[in-house]
Amino acid sequence: MSIDRRQFIGASVVAAAGLVTPSALATQATRHESKVPAVPSPDGPPDIIAQALSALDRHSGQITHRDVIAVADYSLHSREHRFHLVDVAGGRIRKSYLVSHGKGSDRSNSGLVQRFSNRPGSNASSRGSYMTGETYYGKHGRSRRLHGLEPENDRAYDRAIVIHGAGYVDRAMAERQGRVGRSLGCFAFERREIYEVLDLLGSGRLLYSAK
Repeated sequence: MSIDRRQFIGASVVAAAGLVTPSALATQATRHESKVPAVPSPDGPPDIIAQALSALDRHSGQITHRDVIAVADYSLHSREHRFHLVDVAGGRIRKSYLVSHGKGSDRSNSGLVQRFSNRPGSNASSRGSYMTGETYYGKHGRSRRLHGLEPENDRAYDRAIVIHGAGYVDRAMAERQGRVGRSLGCFAFERREIYEVLDLLGSGRLLYSAK
């Protein structure tokens, strides 16, 4: 039986959490039905989920809720569903979404993150662990603030790096142009998906960004 990248990711959640036996790993991940073209996958499971679970333990004194975490896998192209909501207790990916990265992380607009930055004015995405904060209504509508927990992203709140919806993140655009648009460093989602993301990933939870 062939196992694709999403199944590998789901399997790594379960393995890292120690929740089921290896024979059950291939059945854990849920699929996101989409026509967005796929990028060829590696032959082994990515370790980004294990990194996120380690970060969850490392910041346990600040993360109030440990039931769901979010993982932004910026090793993937922007046309892919690379933002995963992970059900930690259930050992599976609950759902995956398109998400933007910052203009300063991809100056050539290639669809791939080339660099991270925590510098104000860089318009780049930052790597590391965030704690989700309160929701508010701004120029992009309902949004959620983020608090950076590590030296690589501890200026996130002051830089106004948040979760919000945007018209430049759209599955039709991903299919037509081969990529979605870029943000100023925020995690921007499709407008049709943003309320679901905000509700499923409430305050006091971990968002982990890496590549």
